Amino acid sequence: MLGTLVNTGAVVIGSAVGLAAGVHLPTGIKIILMQALGLATMVIGLRMALEAQHVLLAIGCLLLGGVSGELLHIEQRLEGLADLLRRTLRSNSSRFVEGFVTATLLYLTGAMTIVGSIQDGTVGDPSVLLVKSLLDGVASVALASSLGLGVLFSALPVLLVQGGITLLAAQLSFLSQPAVLDAINATGGLLILGIGINLLEIGRIRVGNLLPALLYAIIGALLFP
Repeated sequence: MLGTLVNTGAVVIGSAVGLAAGVHLPTGIKIILMQALGLATMVIGLRMALEAQHVLLAIGCLLLGGVSGELLHIEQRLEGLADLLRRTLRSNSSRFVEGFVTATLLYLTGAMTIVGSIQDGTVGDPSVLLVKSLLDGVASVALASSLGLGVLFSALPVLLVQGGITLLAAQLSFLSQPAVLDAINATGGLLILGIGINLLEIGRIRVGNLLPALLYAIIGALLFP
């Protein structure tokens, strides 16, 4: 669990720094930070998608995942959870929900979450999650300075999801198979690209409703390795 605990701490600390700095940053600086983060996110997503071998599988999974997510209203449920947190904390932040959903999707969409958690749980090697912690911590500073308190509370799903995978690592070791990781990278890369588009405000993609694509990618890779 060391990797997950460090990752959670990095999100909390990075968010706290971003919240403290955000009060003093001019609007122009906040905008350019978000644009820089959006560009970096798009590059990471594109690289993950283009380097993978299962691109066609990823596209099919994305289509199926989008339909499933829309029927299940996943993003709306995430927004509802974020709004419940906002009301519980009596926060007046107008971007609390956006910050929580954006940060949660960014931190948990990708193979590093799965690979790092499994390695940490099976052989006690937290190295992948430690690298992820550094990336998430830096991203938290930029996100929290613009999107506010919701980013800090994205540490909760990071703890629950990564911690859960770590604790169940022995039963989920099949997720570390090369074909499965390749499919997750390809599909996750497309989702991360969508997050980048949202951060740059090029359009509004309901990335949360595309999350079932990751499940379809795992199933597809196991059935057609």
